[in-house]
Amino acid sequence: MMKSLLFSTHPTPPLLPAPRLRSLLRLRASSSSASASAPPRAARRSPRPAPSRRPPSSSLYARPSLLDMERERAARRADVDAFLASLGVDPGELAGFELPVTVDVMRERAEFLASLGLTREDLAAYPLALGCSVRKNMVPVLDYLGKLGVRRDALPDLLRRYPQVLHASVVVDLAPVVKYLQGMDVRPNDVPRVLERYPELLGFKLEGTMSTSIAYLVGIGVARRQIGSVITRFPEVLGMRVGKIIKPFIEYLEGIGVQRLSAARIIEKKPYVLGFGLEDKVKPNIEALMEFGVRKEALASIVMQYPDVLGLELRDKLVTQQSLFESSILVSHDDFGRVIERMPQAINLGRTAVLKHVNFLTACGFMLSQVSKMVVACPQLLALNMDIMRMNFEYFKNEMERDLEELVEFPAFFTYGLESTVRPRHEMVSRKGFTCSLAWLLNCSDARFDERMKYDTIGVEEMEAEESSDMNAFLEEVESEEEEYSDYDDSDDEFVR
Repeated sequence: MMKSLLFSTHPTPPLLPAPRLRSLLRLRASSSSASASAPPRAARRSPRPAPSRRPPSSSLYARPSLLDMERERAARRADVDAFLASLGVDPGELAGFELPVTVDVMRERAEFLASLGLTREDLAAYPLALGCSVRKNMVPVLDYLGKLGVRRDALPDLLRRYPQVLHASVVVDLAPVVKYLQGMDVRPNDVPRVLERYPELLGFKLEGTMSTSIAYLVGIGVARRQIGSVITRFPEVLGMRVGKIIKPFIEYLEGIGVQRLSAARIIEKKPYVLGFGLEDKVKPNIEALMEFGVRKEALASIVMQYPDVLGLELRDKLVTQQSLFESSILVSHDDFGRVIERMPQAINLGRTAVLKHVNFLTACGFMLSQVSKMVVACPQLLALNMDIMRMNFEYFKNEMERDLEELVEFPAFFTYGLESTVRPRHEMVSRKGFTCSLAWLLNCSDARFDERMKYDTIGVEEMEAEESSDMNAFLEEVESEEEEYSDYDDSDDEFVR
């Protein structure tokens, strides 16, 4: 009993497995755990996909290779070149030029230029215009020109002559030129007309040809106050080289007898004469005048009276006019030269005008030989207003009661205003009881005539002196009025002295 109590008080501890058994138990436990979480056997045997070295194309971090980029760029440029070819533009002209990457952008540029009035031929002539951005280049430039006052209908010609303006910077290139023109006294309202006529100005450097040409003109005597007018009427002068164009032109005029100051006055009134080519126009025209009977000493007078003669297609005109004068007025070769000397605008008289005046004079009772003499002495007879001539002749015949031969000797009578000069002077002389020639009566200033009316008699010597110099004085007066006849052309328009 004691033995049983002892055993119940101290129970026997459980037996521990042997080391080999523990190992087997652990292996079984781990195997059991793994089998519970493992996928089905078939799934385990499916092959695993090979890892990719390159992310899929949809990845945000994908980057095309340089070769791919170059191929894509070439394809787009090929499309653009094909579009250019469809416009008639040689794509080779724009090789190496950065162009839009899409045809749509290029089409926008082409359509915008077309809206300005440029044709396909214009684009083919200057394909670089298609290299300008509509928003960055074209619109700012055109907006600036529009604000200056350049007319919309003048833009096509302006862009054809100077398409480089589309590449210009308003601030760096255009605004300084406009400021320079205004500084030369070109009025703001005239600036757009200057640019329309000579858009190449917009590409000039201010310190170059522009300043040099103006300085030279002022140096030869062109009035500083007239420079703005000269530029406005002939802006091309700003692009002329002094040494190659302006100076040789002035020196040639001096060589034929035109004084430098007189040349300056010609340029003030008609600056475009500087654009007449010296070798191909001016010199051949001067030679032609001498061939047709004009004396060398009269050349300067002709140029000062009618500077346009330097730029005409002169030889053909002289042939035509000489034939007309010889056949209709019996003017000889030498006399034809005198006619041109006294009124070079006669070169442009139309046949109708000449015959109309000749017929009027013969209807007045003059013989054709007398008409010839009158025309040689006063060629202006062929261009006077017919109504003025008719009124003067009727007064001469009915009131003055003089012989027709006096008009043959002083044909300039027809050039004086009846109410302003002829009638009042004739009445004053009649009241004084003087008998005088037409030249003594008319060929003097009003002040000189008033002084004569203080005389009791007229000296014979004075009368002869007046008659011998009457036409010379008259012609000098006509030469001083060169502006009056400067616009005479091939029409039958008439002028009144």
